[in-house]
Amino acid sequence: MKIENKRFSVAILFQCLTLAGCGGGSSGDDGNGETTGYTIGGTLSGLTGTALVLQNNGGNDLSVSTDGAFTFSTLASGGESYNITVLTQPASPDGFCNVHRGSGAVSHSDITDVTVKCVTGLYNIVDTNQTACYDSSTGATALCTGGGYDADYSGNPPGYTLSSDGTMVSDNVTGLIWTQTPDTNQDNSVNVQDKLLLSEAQTYCSGLTHGGYAWRLPGIKELYSLILFSGGDPSGYSGTDASVLTPFIDDSIFEAGFGDTTAGERIIDGQYATATLYGSTTIDGADTMFGVNFTDGRIKGYPYNHPPENPKSFYVLCVTGNTSYGINDFADNSNGTVSDHATGLMWEQDDHPSTNFEDAISSCEAATTGGHSGWRLPNIKELQSIVDYTRAPDITASAAIDPIFTATSILNEGGATDWGYYWASTTHMNYLGIGANATYVAFGRALGYLDLALTDVHGAGAQRSNHKSDITGEGSAIDLGYGTFYYHGPQGDILRLDNRFRCVRNIGTS
Repeated sequence: MKIENKRFSVAILFQCLTLAGCGGGSSGDDGNGETTGYTIGGTLSGLTGTALVLQNNGGNDLSVSTDGAFTFSTLASGGESYNITVLTQPASPDGFCNVHRGSGAVSHSDITDVTVKCVTGLYNIVDTNQTACYDSSTGATALCTGGGYDADYSGNPPGYTLSSDGTMVSDNVTGLIWTQTPDTNQDNSVNVQDKLLLSEAQTYCSGLTHGGYAWRLPGIKELYSLILFSGGDPSGYSGTDASVLTPFIDDSIFEAGFGDTTAGERIIDGQYATATLYGSTTIDGADTMFGVNFTDGRIKGYPYNHPPENPKSFYVLCVTGNTSYGINDFADNSNGTVSDHATGLMWEQDDHPSTNFEDAISSCEAATTGGHSGWRLPNIKELQSIVDYTRAPDITASAAIDPIFTATSILNEGGATDWGYYWASTTHMNYLGIGANATYVAFGRALGYLDLALTDVHGAGAQRSNHKSDITGEGSAIDLGYGTFYYHGPQGDILRLDNRFRCVRNIGTS
């Protein structure tokens, strides 16, 4: 009798060891050592707000308030599928959380590797990554002395996490997730064969299934979040070796697409598509899309169905996550300032004239608008954040900015009512490391003198650049009856020194 009891005890012990079911474990049991279900959970990081609710399979809710491990209370049986999503995003402060490795099937063991990563803020502007200052006349590298250049101030440093399979990139600042490469045909080579028409780009992104996410073609503000001004503009570079060039995107994380010179393209043809269309038209009255060129570091409007017999195609990166990115939350402070609670930036409500780039820099450094100090000329990504791409001179008879701001009209080089270009503090360095040019955003028509006529060649909301202190040697000169102006480049881009400016500061600083 005693021997039989010992055999029974050994059998029970064997069941406990093999099924992990005899008390104290995380899985359920029926009291006799038989596993009845498995837990589903993982790890949460980056949460600062409240009210985050996760959901499994569309009905099993879990409120989470702190970083660390989380586990759903309902057990899953072996072979059962799971799908973790965010039911309610965090608030107070607002944030956005993405779920990684959130779907699959239970394989007779607890699920512990679901990862939820959160960011605080719905429209966090990623810093330009510009760390050097430049002499405005010569473009030579200069010592940063806190004088108001982009590199004198630091913002949210760029930071990315590559997925374990290498196909997706999580932006640790914005809460957006990106495809890692524009290699759309998956032949392990990025060239002209990967470029898509705009309609094809939209279909391509919406058809992706990476990570179980719903993918989309990015808007212009989403895509511009990836631009870094540590790149060098290869305009004027006559070679074909792209490996000696530095693109305006982190090419240690993303695979960059340059123009395919073997197919007759210019090496500078690294334009990427977005879902943001221009409400007006550009060259030859063509329908236009705003795109980002990560080869030369600009936003331009690109005709996407013109010419009809050979429409332009583009590189494509697709995005998912944080659908609130790029949406402003403006408030009039009734003291000459406007706060954007989405970005955490305070802006001057009025704009100002300048004589050149340095004048704009020094004017902002000395500003006391609204009784505040700490004003600066915005970097180019901060400035682009307040563009309203639904507005333009030929659409709304206004600048491309929310009417909560005052935008001073001008008479342009053709004598028409228009709105100006606005300086940013960011240098637009060329591929030789010369930083004589500064960036600006066209809040009015992005004009070019093309085919003996003034034309809105790139659209209100374009980001371009020209010399900080002397445009006379940069291009050709002409006078159409309203004063001499200078232009250069294949679209005859109009060059200006007397751009306008609008200063910015961080909300909450003294």
